[in-house]
Amino acid sequence: MTNSDNVVSVTDLRKNYGGVTGLDGVTFDIRRGETFALLGPNGAGKSTTIEILEGYRDRTSGDASVLGVDPQRGGIDWKARIGIVLQSTGESGNVTVQEQLTHFAGYYPNPRDINEVIDAVGLREKAKTRIGKLSGGQRRRVDVALGIIGRPELLFLDEPTTGFDPEARRQFWTLIDGLKADGTSILLTTHYLDEAAHLADRAAVINGGRIVDMGTIGEIGGSEARVPVVRWNDGGTKREQRTHEPAALVAHLRTDLGGEPDGLEVIRPSLEDIYLDLVGASRADALTTEAALA
Repeated sequence: MTNSDNVVSVTDLRKNYGGVTGLDGVTFDIRRGETFALLGPNGAGKSTTIEILEGYRDRTSGDASVLGVDPQRGGIDWKARIGIVLQSTGESGNVTVQEQLTHFAGYYPNPRDINEVIDAVGLREKAKTRIGKLSGGQRRRVDVALGIIGRPELLFLDEPTTGFDPEARRQFWTLIDGLKADGTSILLTTHYLDEAAHLADRAAVINGGRIVDMGTIGEIGGSEARVPVVRWNDGGTKREQRTHEPAALVAHLRTDLGGEPDGLEVIRPSLEDIYLDLVGASRADALTTEAALA
């Protein structure tokens, strides 16, 4: 993959806050037209990484390129090529959806058609409604509309569905799927692992300022992390075993125990299970390293 195929390239990115390390050698890229999820617990380094890529924060060292430009030096023309949907926004509740989009469209050299954007985010019936009277899910759709009105090549989505009910989240996913189909590249952060599994082509798990794993959703954690787990009770003792052939193990248990094992479960690890294992393992490694250096 050549550099021209990447909308974001990050190499050995580091950020220090006095004596505290925020980012410790982060490296990844995002391909053109790809949705890339950056996953990690609070304080892992997600926000620092994104703020550097958006041009809001300077890095200590390392290289970063966003749409072929160093974000520390990105000017107005560069900023017009990116869209940003923050966790919360300060849009005025006293103007209508249409008025707000009209105002923001004036900031860009080649904005999308306002009515087209309103239709794309599913707010046609609310176009002349004041933003302050919209529901939380509808206001979030306004956030996305403002993020895409400038026809961005790259869209930053920071925890886009926090506070959504399940139906609103699914509707939002459909909207993002449509943006992706139009060729928009997307950098997504989310605490909802099912959301990452649905929307992202690839993901990176970050913890303690370091990337601990990266790959397609089906690759994260490695193949062994996806081996099913069979759990059962044996005379009051809880047992479990990982196996590539759970049906064969269950059949064997039934024969040995003379019937259905008590409390039998066959669990196929989800992305959330794999993510929690990765984060837990990276924390354990960090503690071991700290103890060795003490």
